[in-house]
Amino acid sequence: MQIQKLTREIRNKSLRKVKKRSPGELSASWYQEDLLYRGRGPTLFMILPTGGCSWALSESGGCTMCSYITDSHLEDVPAEEIINIFHEIMDKHTIEEPTAVKIFTSGSFLNPDEMPVEARKEILKTLGEIENIVEVVVESRPEYVNRDVIQECCSYIPDKIFEISMGLESSSDHTREFKINKGFSKKDFERAVEIIKDLKVEFKVKSKAYILVKPILTSEKQAIQEAIDSAIYAENAGIDRISFCPATIHKGTLIEELWRKGSYQPPWIWSVVKIINQVREEVQVPAIMDTSGFGSRRGPYNCKKCNSKLKQMIIDSNLDQILVKELECECKNQWQVESSFCDIGRSTTRIRY
Repeated sequence: MQIQKLTREIRNKSLRKVKKRSPGELSASWYQEDLLYRGRGPTLFMILPTGGCSWALSESGGCTMCSYITDSHLEDVPAEEIINIFHEIMDKHTIEEPTAVKIFTSGSFLNPDEMPVEARKEILKTLGEIENIVEVVVESRPEYVNRDVIQECCSYIPDKIFEISMGLESSSDHTREFKINKGFSKKDFERAVEIIKDLKVEFKVKSKAYILVKPILTSEKQAIQEAIDSAIYAENAGIDRISFCPATIHKGTLIEELWRKGSYQPPWIWSVVKIINQVREEVQVPAIMDTSGFGSRRGPYNCKKCNSKLKQMIIDSNLDQILVKELECECKNQWQVESSFCDIGRSTTRIRY
């Protein structure tokens, strides 16, 4: 497939430039207020180093918009080292109130070739013993979601919510295959969601869908409608939460190549506001809009007059699950014109105020 050939070539070129870092240098943790299932609350985020996403390292070249593989060790990290890093992170933090823990591995937590089973077990058992941890959130591709693995994970944290976040990206199989190069179909996603739904009888297990806003080869108008349609599909499939990820320009990706050639622009922040407001009116499950990169050269952008204000309004709306209030700005007129056409080329002529 041509998109896999392109993605693989770009990925390999990028990886040759990566300066190798130790697992310890790749780890990180921070606290941030976030939306828990019980409402606003503190969340401990942590990045645990692994060898990297197996899909990105495969002959497929990985997803067209993602460069998280460059933040990986690119070699297997022994279970003992991952466990030591995890405990070092936990020792830095005192958890005194109901808290969620979100674990990022730049890949799939449930893939034993990335996260050794021994490390996964120790991490979950430790979190299960901490009373004030009420939610544990991990990420995984749907092919690693199977009944035995989820049962085992939940058995270590039986009184806590265990959420598995999956990158659905779009409800369109065409978009996922030919624009994102995701490597799985809606049937694969639905199978994983069904397994999670079936296990709710025994455990507090949940599922979340990541939805990409504006893949490559997509106009502003198409991006808005596809994101909304994907959220409705995800809820109907049985997902418990939705997290929108507006495209940002990651280095060493196909999306960056197109952006450099003037053939792609990240979505307008106005588009993001329209998406989240309409979804909150049409979808019942909680929906979050990620604001990473907002107002930057490589991220969603309106103009300097409204970027920061709208970003904060979206963050506030995420925590309270309310609509983003109307805001007027002169750049809105250009967005309205651009988002009324389906022509992909129109999305590359944006004037930055």
